[in-house]
Amino acid sequence: MANYDDLLHEAREIHDDVVAMRRRIHSHPEVGLHLPVTQGVVLECLAQLPVTVSLGSTLSSVTAILDSGHPGPTVLLRGDMDALPMHEDTGLDFASEIDTTMHACGHDTHVAMLAGSAKLLCARREQLTGKVVFMFQPGEEGHHGARFMLDEGMLAATGPVDLAFAIHQSPNFPSGSVATRAGTLLASADDFVITVKGKGGHASMPHQALDPIPIACEIVMAIQSMVTRRLDVFDPGVVTVGRVSSGSTSNVIPEVAEIEGTMRSVSPRTRELLQRQIVQVAEGVAAAHGALADVHVEIGFPVTVNDNASSLYIQEVARELVGDKSVFTLDSPIMGAEDFSYVLEQVPGAMAFLGTRPPGVAANAVAPNHSNRMMLDEDAMDVGVALYSAVAVARCSS
Repeated sequence: MANYDDLLHEAREIHDDVVAMRRRIHSHPEVGLHLPVTQGVVLECLAQLPVTVSLGSTLSSVTAILDSGHPGPTVLLRGDMDALPMHEDTGLDFASEIDTTMHACGHDTHVAMLAGSAKLLCARREQLTGKVVFMFQPGEEGHHGARFMLDEGMLAATGPVDLAFAIHQSPNFPSGSVATRAGTLLASADDFVITVKGKGGHASMPHQALDPIPIACEIVMAIQSMVTRRLDVFDPGVVTVGRVSSGSTSNVIPEVAEIEGTMRSVSPRTRELLQRQIVQVAEGVAAAHGALADVHVEIGFPVTVNDNASSLYIQEVARELVGDKSVFTLDSPIMGAEDFSYVLEQVPGAMAFLGTRPPGVAANAVAPNHSNRMMLDEDAMDVGVALYSAVAVARCSS
């Protein structure tokens, strides 16, 4: 193992630059696959470094390769760049200047930490072997950005990757801590929309209509029974209905009701079962009432599975960096989803969480990711910069 005290020291030396970059991105958040402002900030930083840069053609991705000039392994480090379509209520001096968009998941910190790591690793270029690939990825929030980058040939351009690593910040963990696990880390996520088609009519004469609203309500409850009675308790899934919509006024029975939600699982087997069962349940309940149900399932991210050896390696590096007491092994997967899963389907690697809980905030009072009040401890970013760097240095040391 390398001297990680040096890496932490070097990360702290560029702390102000990394924080400034994060705040600049935070103030100008962008959603989806096309992030020209964020891409421009990244390119501005990389322009000063000895890396080979390529841009995506169908999305605002940036791939930068640091080639040591010596044979050796290739390590891929990923940071996602996109924000969420929501209003910010943090009251920060550098809060979003776009009313409908916010970096509520910390991707602004990922970008800044990865850029900071690029600076540290480029400064150590003569001490490295192999290559380090910096993957700046748009469209993680449901837009499949990683898949697009892979489809555009990112791995063909980098050559075989020996280790892929990504950090995701989390205010739920103590600041500066690192948490991960071998095997399944995060769930798959698929969306569904169920359209219940009945027959409209007057509210005073429901017998002359076919009211889709009680049928939709019955489908929602049947879905919950499906989860508890059809899934193996040791191979779990979560189905959440987030929207039920129908009608226009109090005295009209509508013709259509819509149900929208998500399905999450921690194995391909349960994922496939949920996709089949939700169709069977919705169509069956509707048919029992003489109605029709049209079910559309939008396939989302796969299960995020950490390679066992890579996960143990990341934990070992993290312990050397921040000490045993600040490295945690998660007991079970988290039911959120991540499109870094696409990368881990093709190359060995792992993802880890970086704790960013603000000082003085209790664990049960913290505003989590995707909250309009999510804030984080920027001092933890030093650990993120150093961890990205340490993972590459340990693998690519000459």
